[in-house]
This record gives sequence, structure tokens and C-alpha cells, in this order.
Amino acid sequence: MAKTSSIEKNNRRAALVKQYAGKRAALKAQTKDQSIPADQRFAAQLKLAELPRNSAKVRVRNRCEVSGRPRGFYRKLKLSRIALRQLGNLGQIPGLVKSSW
Repeated sequence: MAKTSSIEKNNRRAALVKQYAGKRAALKAQTKDQSIPADQRFAAQLKLAELPRNSAKVRVRNRCEVSGRPRGFYRKLKLSRIALRQLGNLGQIPGLVKSSW
């Protein structure tokens, strides 16, 4: 099990991403739009830089929903490799057949 503090920190980051998503997307679109004058694009870039760093989607870490483990993460299942193996052994993942010989 991962540290509770690191899981909660990641949850706070995810909440900030959701909160600032619209504002960040609008400013990002302004900075990329070549029809807008350069000084306005630069001003939009400065406003984008003033937003909280943790509101960037890149800062959110994928974590296992069972254990909170940040590494060995399968995106499709939202599980770590260890949790996948444990749940597979118990037969709780539909369609997963664990072989043993």
C-alpha cells in the first residue's frame, strides 16, 4: 500500500486539473493561434504561467485503484501488476485465466 499522503496529494492535483481545465485550454489555444498579435499571445502565455503548477494534467500520476502503487500500472485496468496478479489468483477479473504448471 502506498503512503496515504502521496495518494491524497495526487487526488488534490487531479481536482486542480479539473478546476482549471477550461481556463488552461482557452489560454493554450490563444498562445497557439497565429492570427492573434504576438503581444497578446505573449500576454496569454504569461497568464498561463501564473496558474498553479499542479493544475497541469502532466503533474497527475497514474496510480493503482486498489493499492495506490504508482509503478507497474496498467491503464486499461487501472491496476498495478501486483494487484492484477492477486485479483487474478482470486478469480475476480473477468476473462483473465491464470495459468500454472
